[in-house]
Amino acid sequence: MAEAKNVTFDSIMRDLKARKYSPVYYLMGDEPYYIDKIADYIAEHVLQPEERDFNQTILFGSDVSASLIADTARRYPMMSEYQVVIVKEAQNVKNTEALEKYFKAPMNSTILVMCHKNGTVDGRKKEYMKAILSAGVLFESKKLRDRDLPAFIENYLKARQVSIDPKSTQMIADNIGADLSRLTGELDKVILSLSEQDRRVTPQIVEDQIGVSKEFNGFELRDAIVNRNVFKANQIIKYFDENPKAGSIYSFLPMLFNYFQNLMIAYYAPNNKSQESVAEWLEMRSPWAAKDYMTGMRNYTAMKVMQIISKIREIDAKSKGLDNPNTPPGELMKELIFYILH
Repeated sequence: MAEAKNVTFDSIMRDLKARKYSPVYYLMGDEPYYIDKIADYIAEHVLQPEERDFNQTILFGSDVSASLIADTARRYPMMSEYQVVIVKEAQNVKNTEALEKYFKAPMNSTILVMCHKNGTVDGRKKEYMKAILSAGVLFESKKLRDRDLPAFIENYLKARQVSIDPKSTQMIADNIGADLSRLTGELDKVILSLSEQDRRVTPQIVEDQIGVSKEFNGFELRDAIVNRNVFKANQIIKYFDENPKAGSIYSFLPMLFNYFQNLMIAYYAPNNKSQESVAEWLEMRSPWAAKDYMTGMRNYTAMKVMQIISKIREIDAKSKGLDNPNTPPGELMKELIFYILH
């Protein structure tokens, strides 16, 4: 399948803010957040409010044909430099031949935005993809990996002149997960709660605004496991067992898998005795970020780490019902933590 090379959300937004427009924006992928952000920005900023009545059209892919979209895009703007055509649910457009023809000769006075969610264009439609690429911007909006959530949270807050400590970041990431629309909504709520004098997010603020316990959360569980603190880990697991809404095996398995997978990789660092070397090997932003992996290598042998990764996979399968007719999630979590720590 043809690829949209070097096109990122940030690069698209930079060009849009500089009023450097493309005739076509084909936005596709499994993460609706970025697709909505780009489409909403175009809808709100390309035209002046008084120009929108005659020059901004919203269509829905399930209700229109490719021919109608192409015909709409070929219209000239009225008393405006551009017309904007936004097609929502573009994944539902059938028989795309008319659109392919339009993409090969798009109108420079039209900004056509195709919002194709929950997947990408069929890779077998090579000519269609080629036509999109020749017409303008092809962007794939991918789901963020769990390990990328802390950086997303930090950058989102930094752009709004707000700082956050690592514990608070992990508390939010573990509790909300990779639903970026919900995540940014919660972050906005946290930002509104801050005073102008103190723009820092702390564990107490996260507990107050999002409802995550600052003592019993994924960050503290990970810390207890890294340091092989059996008492603390069991306290947290007991709390989660008694308060299912506070956390579950489904939110903690990816976190534990990522940690031990990276710990296994750290063992293969050219100089795994050096925190700087391990950080570079794991492609971390600072040596400080590798501290937990240095501690982990002191507390877990490479063989034990391999066994833990295998156990996490086994528990993951059981949590999805494979070879496990009735063991509740809380018991599976206890089984995993006991295995890790003993």
